[in-house]
This record gives sequence, structure tokens and C-alpha cells, in this order.
Amino acid sequence: MFKLASTVARSNVVVGVAGKKLSTSAGKKASSESFSKLLAVGALSTVGLGSLALADDEVLHAPSYKWDHHGPFSAFDHAAIRRGHQVYTQVCAACHSLELVAYRTLIDVAFSEAEVKYMAAEHDVLDGPDENGEMFERPRKPSDKFPSPYQNEEEGRMANAGAYPPDLSLMVKARHSGDDYLFALLTGYRDAPEGITLREGLYYNPYFPGGAIAMPKQLQDGGVDYEDGTPATESQMARDVVTFLAWAAEPEHDDRKRAGIKWVFALAMMAVASGYYKRFRFSILKAQKLSYK
Repeated sequence: MFKLASTVARSNVVVGVAGKKLSTSAGKKASSESFSKLLAVGALSTVGLGSLALADDEVLHAPSYKWDHHGPFSAFDHAAIRRGHQVYTQVCAACHSLELVAYRTLIDVAFSEAEVKYMAAEHDVLDGPDENGEMFERPRKPSDKFPSPYQNEEEGRMANAGAYPPDLSLMVKARHSGDDYLFALLTGYRDAPEGITLREGLYYNPYFPGGAIAMPKQLQDGGVDYEDGTPATESQMARDVVTFLAWAAEPEHDDRKRAGIKWVFALAMMAVASGYYKRFRFSILKAQKLSYK
């Protein structure tokens, strides 16, 4: 497009005073046509993006829920983290891994150090090599990561009819409106509406892209027995496990907010002190007049 316009402009250049006005007008016309073509291409691109946005609107978006940790001065509900860990270990851990989270991050968050050591020692991990060059199994330590239910991706796909359950370490960060999306997904299973046929092994969930998900409904009322006596309803379990996964994706969340509040307070005090010295101390020096004889 640009090459054609510049060629047209050059072909109309006339050497001489008499043809100068004509060639200039022809060049302006060609440039105007080129600019019009650019606008047309931009308009088409905008229409294309608009159609993509409309296609995205066909997916049922998750409602906006109120989460205790979403406020600027809010922290995680640590009791919910403990309950969510229980839901994860008893329901989700059979298929989904949490490979980026170490046991020790739970210390003083939802469990004591002794509880974490006991919890980690219940699982073995392959370690080594030893002095003989051989690999060996040992009980996990708090510094080890959560175990994966499968040895590799191929084993996971074989056990789930070709669908590989994703790791949940960063799932809240990996999905748009992560907390809301996961809660809506866990509680959003419905019977397929009339006219929609699902192949065997798929389940209807309007919050999942495409509406067909390979994971069956996992949460049922009374599915776990909470240690603190909280009624284990479907929505309560979904809220607790989502809170746990949100913490797993950002375990430094509370510390970061506390540090941020301290820094903002310190910067505010520095700003007040700087304004005071600028207004009442430095202004005296700035208003002095120096004269030389």
C-alpha cells in the first residue's frame, strides 16, 4: 500500500515552475488516498477485535463473590486455609498436584511445625544418589514439595481418559477472576440443556470454556468432616479450597500487605517532613536577596 502511494506521488512530480502546483496537488491526493486506506484497514481490524470480544461473551462469566482477602487491608482467613487444605488432601489431591508448594510454608499459617513434620512424613520421596550411587526413598521433610499423584503426564492421561489434570499451585493466578472462576466451576455443574449432547466421559459445566469438562462433580454436602465442626456444605468446601489455593499461589500475600502498609506510612511521614522543611525552612533561604558591592 505504502509503495503504491509513494510511486504515484513520484510519478506526478514535474520539474519546472509551471508544473509545480499540479504535481504538489497530485501528491497530496495520493497521500490522502493512502491515509484513507489505512483508516479502512484499521476499521476492519477494529471490527475483527469486536467480533472476538463478542465470541468471548458467549462464555458464562463467573459472578463476583466477596472474598475476605481481597481488600487492601485484608488478610487470609487462616482457619479457611486449614479447612481448604483438608478438602484438597481428601478430594483434590487424588488427581491434582501442588508441586510448587513446600510443606514448610504451612507452618504458623494453618499448622504448627510438629503437625507439618508429621504431615510430610506420611509420604515418601525418591532421593539420592547415596554413597553407592543408588537412588532411595525416604520420608518427606517440611522442605519438600507436595507429592504428585502421578509419576508423569502420560500416567495422568491414562488414568483420566486422555485428560491431564493440571497442577493447582498457580491456578488462581492462571485464570481470569481466579477465585470467582474456581468457585463457580466447582459449584456450577448442571444437567446439559436440551439440544446439547455430550460424549461419554464429559460433564456439563457452563463456566468451563466449551461447557464440556472431563472432571466430574467432586464436592457433595458432607464430603469431608471438618475438624472445627464447620458444616461441610458444597459451597463451604468450595470456598475453603479456593481460599487455600489462593494462598498457595501467593503465600507471601499477608506479609506483602503488612510491609506495604509500613512503607506507605513511612513515605507519608517523609512527605510531611519534606513539605514542612520546604515551606518553613528552605523558603527563608530561597527568599533571601544577595547583593554584592
